[in-house]
Amino acid sequence: MYTFSNKLKTFSIALVIIGLLGVGYGFMTSHKSFEEVETMLAEEASHHGGGHAEETAHATTEMAHDSHGEEASSTDEAHHADAHKEHVEHVQHQISNRPWSALYVGAFFFFMIALGVLAFYAIQRASQAGWSPVLFRVMEGITAYVLPGGLIVLAIAIASGTIGHYNIFIWMDPDVVAHDKLIQGKAGWLNLPMFAVRGFIFIAGWSLYRHFARKFSLAQDNAEDDKNFKKSFRIAAAFLVFYIYSESIMSWDWIMSVDPHWFSTLFGWYVFASMFVSGITVIALITMYLKSKGLLEFVNDSHLHDLAKFMFAISIFWTYLWFSQFMLIWYSNIPEEVTYFITRINDYKLPFFGMLAMNFIFPLLVLMNSDYKRIPWFIVMAGIVILFGHYLDVFNMIMPATVGDRWFIGVPEIGAICLFAGLFMLVVFTAISKAPLLAKRNPFIKESENFHY
Repeated sequence: MYTFSNKLKTFSIALVIIGLLGVGYGFMTSHKSFEEVETMLAEEASHHGGGHAEETAHATTEMAHDSHGEEASSTDEAHHADAHKEHVEHVQHQISNRPWSALYVGAFFFFMIALGVLAFYAIQRASQAGWSPVLFRVMEGITAYVLPGGLIVLAIAIASGTIGHYNIFIWMDPDVVAHDKLIQGKAGWLNLPMFAVRGFIFIAGWSLYRHFARKFSLAQDNAEDDKNFKKSFRIAAAFLVFYIYSESIMSWDWIMSVDPHWFSTLFGWYVFASMFVSGITVIALITMYLKSKGLLEFVNDSHLHDLAKFMFAISIFWTYLWFSQFMLIWYSNIPEEVTYFITRINDYKLPFFGMLAMNFIFPLLVLMNSDYKRIPWFIVMAGIVILFGHYLDVFNMIMPATVGDRWFIGVPEIGAICLFAGLFMLVVFTAISKAPLLAKRNPFIKESENFHY
């Protein structure tokens, strides 16, 4: 039985406190006045900052020329003044969006790890896999974060459109909707009450499956027959049907709708691949951590090899989906669609192309060799890179729509990562410590313990 050590618990709490301080700092420094933003843009223009700074410099030069030039009309002056004011207010709004977006990205990233593990666990149950039962208690511990993690993500989304100033989802802003025909056409779906209801239904469905799967798994330990095992099989099969639909709709609501003018029919699968590989990676990392503490003695190199194979395979699957989505949009060249990637390629070169390298090229090179999949430090190294790459994936999904080119991985972003990493560790390791690490009465447990590849 695993005991949640005081040292790890203290470290987790320290991460939460550091994260709260970082997030708080982000919110405190994000409220800038019109004059402060105007001064900031003027300084950027003087230093040739590029992006919005160049626009501002151009607009300021034009305004100066129009204001003092004898040929400038009062209409032109008013036009440039309005354009300048609108631009400064836009940047002001982007800056205020950043801590909300950083918090949302961190919250969703750790939540999607738990949801990915829940899907992987259900697949193992429904397929009656013989290799994985020794890992079930690790998976059950990680999935304990689904309920609190999902509620946190939904709370941030709703709060950003209520107590916030529509900092993440512009379709929550009545003024935007009133002047946008396209969003008006989606208002039957994209409205706050229905958004909240759908979110609570999804979280309830995922959490109920996790609750009963865990209940039947623990009950099977002391049972004299396989009734609980059979119940686990049946609810896993039913849950996977619910999961396929709910995960897709969740990805449209919680991620894709930050860009309400854009859509992709592959998006649900794309988000699924990201959460699936991230979840499997965390299973591997926690398994190796517990094994290093002298626990999980029944887990051998073949189990790690299989987890690493999944990390490699799903990384390739993620790349296939990314390329399919990108290639089809690039080839069709429809303005409403290509703007999604143009924005990211122009303003997010480092995180965009860095994400591709970490999520595809690195796993391909490191995990291709079969022998490397049995070396723990190799799997840890690959896992850390994969997780950071998929954090950047979520970052690239959210930030361009909310902060534009005002992005930076600084105090708010690192604070959000620390906050939710600490919370994730507290929930997960507490759950793991609540039950024996071996599902001893599972019908396939001996096959799993003696698994060799």
